[in-house]
Amino acid sequence: MDIIFITAVAVAFAWVLRAREQRQRIGLLAGYLSRYQIEKHMETLTDGYLRALGEADPQRREQIFQLLRSTEQDLCGQVARLAADFERGEKEPARVSKLPIHLPFATRLHAATFDMRQALAVHAAGIRAAVTDQDALPASERAFTVSAELFLLQHTCHWFCKSRFIASARMLARHKTSYEQVVAAVLPGTRSAYSALVRA
Repeated sequence: MDIIFITAVAVAFAWVLRAREQRQRIGLLAGYLSRYQIEKHMETLTDGYLRALGEADPQRREQIFQLLRSTEQDLCGQVARLAADFERGEKEPARVSKLPIHLPFATRLHAATFDMRQALAVHAAGIRAAVTDQDALPASERAFTVSAELFLLQHTCHWFCKSRFIASARMLARHKTSYEQVVAAVLPGTRSAYSALVRA
């Protein structure tokens, strides 16, 4: 009975610690994101891309893509500024556990963590390249790559706040896309830098 009681207390204590850590991380990231319209722009672009790709008239499709260009550029600038803001923050709160689930104090095991500041820099560079360096590609291919870069950024933010498992589950539920599919769809430069950073 003592073992059961001690186990129950330990599980409850870990649950409380996990909830507190996650609230702190959500609050930290939300404080940075509140200065920008990144989430709004991401929604505008993903909805706009879907609308354009579903348009039968090629001329109308191109018009929609052109209308989204200013939002793409604004988003690039805002993600770059977010990465710069986060870079100026403290190092320890920016550590992210590479473990698939959240465990209390796991971010103190530096060998099993990555730096969210570096991850945001990778995402900012990837989104910028996807938006500005792919004008020669068909608009549909370009939209596909930009979307993948945005989904991976979103995944990293959820990973930072919760865990890799939760982030992947949210991506699958919201976008019907697996984490592995998104990593495979981003630009090679993003994939290489990101994989090197988060690899366990």
